[in-house]
Order: sequence, then structure tokens, then C-alpha cells
Amino acid sequence: MVPGQGHVRPGEESPTDAARREFLEEVGVPAPPGDLLDLGEVRLSSGKRVHGFAVGATLDLAFVSSNTFEVEWPRRSGRMQTYPEVDRAGWFDLAKARTRLTQGQVPFLDRLREALQVMPT
Repeated sequence: MVPGQGHVRPGEESPTDAARREFLEEVGVPAPPGDLLDLGEVRLSSGKRVHGFAVGATLDLAFVSSNTFEVEWPRRSGRMQTYPEVDRAGWFDLAKARTRLTQGQVPFLDRLREALQVMPT
């Protein structure tokens, strides 16, 4: 585990600070201002644990760029390839978002709907 790569830097930042840092790193623009709503943690099928937060934003939030990462591809080829962490972003209502997320991320939507007391669509 490398602190700062999706993890809270112990003694340096809070979980919300880490969430804002990750948003900037992955999306390329600062997270919208405002209080973050803690959506708790989920475990993905890969075993990775992810902590989610939500914040209100206007629809004109532009997704400009993304950090990149390097990985050997194809595997065992010795060739390093560079890929963006995020290849696209969009705004979706809760029903459409449910179809766009992995099964392990869907509980975030349920928690958000409950916190906002939004009727299922």
C-alpha cells in the first residue's frame, strides 16, 4: 500500500481531505466546494475497500483531464503503456447511475438516496 494512492495519508490528512485530493488527481479539477456526505465503505469484488463521499455540484462542472498510470501491457511483454485513470465522466440520475457502476459500488447510491430521502426511480 502506498499512502497517497487512494489512501489517507496518516497524520497528514483526514478522510475528506483524501477524498478531495483523489478527486483532483483522478478528474483533473478540484472537487466542488461544500460539506462532503460520508457514504461509508464498500468492498469491491477485487477485495479492494473503497470509501465514498458525495457533494452537491452544478451541472456545469467540467471534467477536464485525468492523471495517468503506467502498467506493463500486454502482461509479461516488457512494454509499459500509459493510460488515464478516468477515461470519461458524466452526470446520471440514480437509476441510470445504478447501471453504470460496478455491483460493489451500487450501495453508495442506495446510501445517497436514503440520506437525501429521494424516492427510487
